Amino acid sequence: MPDVFNWQLGRAMGYRFPAAYPKRQFAFVFNINRCLACQTCTMACKSTWTFSEGQEYMWWNNVETKPYGGYPQGWDVKTLALLEQANPGGQVWDARPAGRPGSIYGVFKGQTIFEAAQAKGGQEQALGYLPTDEEYRSPNIYEDTARGRRGEPGVYGMGTSLPEHTTWFFYLQRLCNHCSYPACLAACPRNAIYKRPEDGIVLIDQARCRGYRKCVEQCPYKKPMYRATTRVSEKCIGCYPRVEGTDPLTEGIPMETRCMAVCPGKIRMQGLVEIDPRTGDWKPDPENPLYYLVKESKVALPLYPQFGTQPNGYYIPPRWVPREYLEQMFGPGVEHAIEQYLAPPRELLAVLQLFRATQRIIFKFEIRKGPKVRDVVIGGRKWSMYNDTVIGYDSAGNEVANLSVVEPMYVRPRKYLNSI
Repeated sequence: MPDVFNWQLGRAMGYRFPAAYPKRQFAFVFNINRCLACQTCTMACKSTWTFSEGQEYMWWNNVETKPYGGYPQGWDVKTLALLEQANPGGQVWDARPAGRPGSIYGVFKGQTIFEAAQAKGGQEQALGYLPTDEEYRSPNIYEDTARGRRGEPGVYGMGTSLPEHTTWFFYLQRLCNHCSYPACLAACPRNAIYKRPEDGIVLIDQARCRGYRKCVEQCPYKKPMYRATTRVSEKCIGCYPRVEGTDPLTEGIPMETRCMAVCPGKIRMQGLVEIDPRTGDWKPDPENPLYYLVKESKVALPLYPQFGTQPNGYYIPPRWVPREYLEQMFGPGVEHAIEQYLAPPRELLAVLQLFRATQRIIFKFEIRKGPKVRDVVIGGRKWSMYNDTVIGYDSAGNEVANLSVVEPMYVRPRKYLNSI
């Protein structure tokens, strides 16, 4: 099994294939703190891609309630249990800086799903399991179900405050992470799965697929799905016609995916980042909003990086949830990410305004400084707010977003007070 470098783990790891990286990588950031669980993203994906016979229980995009929800049910808990069983007590992080460029979270000392499968022996490329049909039948199971101590008097009646709530839940938005080291790709005995060299989107060649469901079994996020009517697997295709600019709506300019573009809560940002062909790490590009959020401010974290797939989906963690739970889900960068979000640096506050500002992918941003508008104390530290203006540019250098930190207020004239 060749060694490849996983910058999220801060070390090399075993993988079925030698390292090969796309020119640019499809990636996205979700701000969990803003999610409404309205499922608009879910229905936009469903009505575009999975509305046919045999796709009734396919949800390429879904929003699930944590800690109890999941689609398929228990997908993360079961994979974590398999890893703990394979490496008891060894799934730990050394959160100190790794001393290598790109190793921003420290070093993972445990076993990835690929390494655990190799240590176990046998023919499998990654540790995994095949969900039952029943586990796919309730995509919104335990929606809005809170974690709390019901037996303790007054727990639900008393107030709560940050940084952590006694009773809590949060919404986790999920689609295929279009990983840099996809487990589905490594698992496929037919070599029917591939990463596009132009944008890193992971696709299944359905002419080659024979429905063995190894991709379903070994993807830890359970995003490839088997379609019984055609006897092949399907998955999120990253709305690649929009991303590559060939959809008629795009007018030749890269656009965000359907699930990103419809979000009313403005929690989503999707883009493309340049990849270093030698290391697979992101090329320095601090003017790219995704690069800034992930690499500069480190406010957005990968989902279960310890699985080893180097997912390209990143999350701003919910600030009210116990840190131990979040660290298991997002790795050791949680405390820093939440501190950044609670009292955002001046540049970060401006970049956060770009979420859902346009359907076109923002490749570059610029900030024009404005006046100070507020001084407060957050967590015992002084924090200042400035009414800066952030400008976003598309792939052709056209201005596609122009927003101020302080949103303008529009007063409806008395003549139209009761109109819609």
